[in-house]
Amino acid sequence: MTFVIGAACVDVLDKACIEECPMDCIFTGNRMAYIHPDLCTDCGACEPACPVEAIYYEDDIPADQQQFTADNARFFTETLPGHDAPLGTPGSATSLGNITADTAYVTGLPR
Repeated sequence: MTFVIGAACVDVLDKACIEECPMDCIFTGNRMAYIHPDLCTDCGACEPACPVEAIYYEDDIPADQQQFTADNARFFTETLPGHDAPLGTPGSATSLGNITADTAYVTGLPR
């Protein structure tokens, strides 16, 4: 299990969750942040830090946002626009910086 970032983060990117994450496993795209499911230790530090309440425990994400569970994982397993290969498990989010891309699902959401 892991935490998942949902719809409320799209086009907000407050990044307060990033500052609270002791595992440095929250990566940023252009329009939202993504939690790496293999690096997240389920500590929950990110959830109360999010001012727009966009972070959910995987089992608690609302039914109308279930797509975000798969999409958070897809951010790391599929090749993103402008990248030559999937991100995989790149280590710390801070050292990688902004990815400058989003999944096809998030890119297709209305602004």
